[in-house]
Amino acid sequence: MYFKSVIKGLVGLLLIGVLAGCSTGNSKSSDSDTQSSENQKLVVQFVPTNNDGSMEAKAKPFAEYLSKKLNREVEVTLATDYSTIVEAMASGQVDIGIMPPAAYIQAKDMDAAEAILTSQIGDYDQTTGLPISDQLTNTFKGEILVKADSDITKLTDLKGKKIATLSPSSASGYIYPVAELKDAGVDPTTESTLTTVNDIPSEITAVLNGQMDAAFVFEGARNVFASSFTNNDLFTDLKVLYLTEGDIPNDAIAVQPKMSDKLKKQIKEVFLNMKNDDEGAEAMSLWNHKGYQEAADSAYDTVREYTEKAAE
Repeated sequence: MYFKSVIKGLVGLLLIGVLAGCSTGNSKSSDSDTQSSENQKLVVQFVPTNNDGSMEAKAKPFAEYLSKKLNREVEVTLATDYSTIVEAMASGQVDIGIMPPAAYIQAKDMDAAEAILTSQIGDYDQTTGLPISDQLTNTFKGEILVKADSDITKLTDLKGKKIATLSPSSASGYIYPVAELKDAGVDPTTESTLTTVNDIPSEITAVLNGQMDAAFVFEGARNVFASSFTNNDLFTDLKVLYLTEGDIPNDAIAVQPKMSDKLKKQIKEVFLNMKNDDEGAEAMSLWNHKGYQEAADSAYDTVREYTEKAAE
């Protein structure tokens, strides 16, 4: 009887030891999973403003900057166009998207993106086309450029003309100008010749050499790309035919909606503080951003309205 009691006691101790070992193992596994999650690589993607290859070189220092600030590996990739960044967010291949407004709306409607910040850019004097010193804005206009000596003087003169545009997913490079042309009584999709090009420098070149009569760009494009045209004075050779009445919200800093709140907060703090150091300011210059502020998601609703109008 005593022997049986001893055996039962030993078996009990063995079971307790096994269970304790399992518990410890699970705890270690859980800790390991948490640590792995906290240190996993983040993939950031943005749409370049030009496709001359110069922005690829600038992406590496930006990745190093984010890696240092977030204390984890960061890979920065370039989207080939507006649609690919939406697809990358939707497929989960990208964790953080620096997204043009129309692309963000598409991804948001697919439950693939959540805006945590809105970018700020330098404001422009709408008469001179020059930047206003130390003045930032959360929105911008679409701009239609023509040659300075063009006989095109009003919006409706674009009927029957050749127009360079960006992707149909670009707010300033397509959506807003097309929608407002339709409001003015001209459907450029049927009454003009629209040609999609890769980037704004290509649009400007096409107008300068006479291949195109006009180009849909963003407000301030002549100032931003002046250094790319050493043989031209863009303010002398081109004129602004039209600025859209509608204001376009700036780029969104968007993340995967299922990302942890802790990581979202950390990313938000890094972007909010970029303007406070030289490396951060250099990183923001990739997209002409001057700073960031809390995102007002409702501000992007107007993009959806314009997109529907342009597609009618």
